[in-house]
Amino acid sequence: MLSGTPSAAGGPLELGTRFQDLPRYVLAPLPLFVVQPLITRVVSGLASRHPRLFERLAHHQGKRVLIDPLNLPFALSLHVTEKGVIVRAIRRTGAGRHDARIAGTCLTLLELIEGESDSDALFFTRDLMVEGDTEVVVALRNTLDDVDGSLAEDVAAHAGAMSPVLRAVLVKLRTIRKRHA
Repeated sequence: MLSGTPSAAGGPLELGTRFQDLPRYVLAPLPLFVVQPLITRVVSGLASRHPRLFERLAHHQGKRVLIDPLNLPFALSLHVTEKGVIVRAIRRTGAGRHDARIAGTCLTLLELIEGESDSDALFFTRDLMVEGDTEVVVALRNTLDDVDGSLAEDVAAHAGAMSPVLRAVLVKLRTIRKRHA
């Protein structure tokens, strides 16, 4: 039953939900030391392609933001330093102190970085959770708003050997998003 109508068992909505949980299971066995070089490469690539990208965060030095994609087996810790932004993959159990937390599914976070969803609307529908220092979260949101083009495509472009895989995942996520819009 793959009609346009969601069903209790096996319809498009359930398939989308199953796919949304897939990254958690596929990536769970990967140790973070395998994921971290990819994240470092992506952030470095973004910073070189968009040199002014993190300027809005400069006066938030020392702040840490936990970016928590709920359907991944790890979260991202974004630390604003005097030299720029450091992003590390971390286990939620070892997240430590953060000044703010942004949480949502990969699809929700993708919609945010693509600029295709209103963060306020996502917050009020509880698809996006924001906790802590909202000033640094707003600065991060404004930083993302300043990016021309697709930040997700930039991420995929800087992923090295993982680029084709990330691009395929982006295509699938966009397909699911359009189906449920």
